Amino acid sequence: MGRTHLQSAAPTRRQGRHLSPVPLSKGRSLARRGVDAISEPLGDGMKRLNETRLFFEISKALHEHLDLKNALYNVLNILEEGMDMERGTITLLNPRRNEISIEVAHGLSKSAMRKGKYRPGEGVTGSVFEKGEPVAIPKISEEPLFLDRTASRKHNGVEYSFFCVPVIKGKRVIGALSVDRPFEANFSLVEGTEILSVVATMIATHVINLERINREKEKLKEENTRLRTELENKYRFTNIIGNSNKMREVYQMISQVCKSNATVLVRGQSGTGKELVANSIHYNSNRAKHPFIKVNCAALPENLIESELFGHEKGAFTGAINQKHGKFELAHKGTLFLDEIGSISLDVQVKLLRALQEKEFERVGGHRTFKSDVRIITATNKNLEQAVDEGSFRGDLYYRLNVFPIFLPPLKERKTDILLLADYFVEKYAKENEKEIRRISTPGIDMLMSYHWPGNVRELENCIERAVLLCNEGVIHGYHLPPTLQTGTESGTLPAKTLEEATANLEREMIIDTLKNTRGNITSAAQMLGTTVRKFSYKAQKYDIHYKDYR
Repeated sequence: MGRTHLQSAAPTRRQGRHLSPVPLSKGRSLARRGVDAISEPLGDGMKRLNETRLFFEISKALHEHLDLKNALYNVLNILEEGMDMERGTITLLNPRRNEISIEVAHGLSKSAMRKGKYRPGEGVTGSVFEKGEPVAIPKISEEPLFLDRTASRKHNGVEYSFFCVPVIKGKRVIGALSVDRPFEANFSLVEGTEILSVVATMIATHVINLERINREKEKLKEENTRLRTELENKYRFTNIIGNSNKMREVYQMISQVCKSNATVLVRGQSGTGKELVANSIHYNSNRAKHPFIKVNCAALPENLIESELFGHEKGAFTGAINQKHGKFELAHKGTLFLDEIGSISLDVQVKLLRALQEKEFERVGGHRTFKSDVRIITATNKNLEQAVDEGSFRGDLYYRLNVFPIFLPPLKERKTDILLLADYFVEKYAKENEKEIRRISTPGIDMLMSYHWPGNVRELENCIERAVLLCNEGVIHGYHLPPTLQTGTESGTLPAKTLEEATANLEREMIIDTLKNTRGNITSAAQMLGTTVRKFSYKAQKYDIHYKDYR
């Protein structure tokens, strides 16, 4: 009996064993978890039901794994049970080498798989690749085109039927699904080929989906690499603006500590750029490719900060409907930045100290101990030494955090950096708002340099952003800056009186006011002002105030 194509393979009867699987039996799983084959005829309705179950299980197996090989092995395992398959292979075409090779196999040794290589058009499998048509061979021994490259079919009196269907992507054959099963005279070749063709279509769809997912993964990887490069460039400590002596000391300290795993405590007033220093330390460290997790301790309620840091188990407290990973877990092998560290409660300080010393912690409501390799950077604008003396901050935790302190100077102590920062912010916000602003006027510069900047760099940035929004002239003038920067000279509001005149005027008003309240009683008035009657009378006479006028 020769090779039989799908068009000429239909027998007149459908008896004997069917290709369709049957419902799962107790204690047995599909595909070695699998589908039981049956050995007696079923009606067409039951057969269609079982074929549907087979396709469902194959679909589930394909989508259980994003790894193509694992998914294809599962498919062959299911076909073994559902079709009495003795051997099965899925071959793929390597377009670069123009060679067909076995990707996954069931019932073949690794050495046999290595032997199974074909050219398009060579043998039965090569013919399927070349023509894109399924082939069904009732008896392998009677087919001259069957090459048996794998040398795995020792008949021993057993005859095998062979099915090979193409896996088609678009208009191109990318693979083939082949199945060997014991020959049965009454077995329907058409039915077997149809079932395998549907499975091949499902495999092709899965391959297309995996290719799409892999393309998206590659795009995400490229985007991730690009963003990491941008972050590393952005947070190089050489990019921190400032060339004052005090800032140069900060740069030196960052360069010395960034490559180590030492705990860093960044100290300074609010708005001096503590978070920027933390970013620079992480992105210039050996942990730069790992997570950088930030936690603002002052922004979290006291009852939630422990859960935020260490995570919690499901049902640990009211509202804990799911298990949650804490920041220590998320920052594994990376850096954890704890801003405003002076705001955490004493209870959390105890657990934080353990996590820092032992590198281990437990989730809220849990008993399992977790290890975490995390580098800690903290920041605060509080006086921690005073907090230790007052008992609001643990001394042992303070000394554990204060391994490598970095002090950021306030902006008023780095006057030479004000103009550099102002120019940077002008360029930044002019570009952001699509404005052509070239410079700051000389009076505007004088105003910036004479201001004391209690809000530090953050306040300077906000002032420049406001000025850029108001400016439509290409030059930022003094009147574009906030009123808080307007000095008496610039605004014409310098005091008209001298200090002595202003003091005398205040004394006169206070003496008159107390005499009114005491109805001219000098003794009572002197007591109200905290002075003696003699001094009060002397001042009243000096300012020509007569107590009798107020009786």
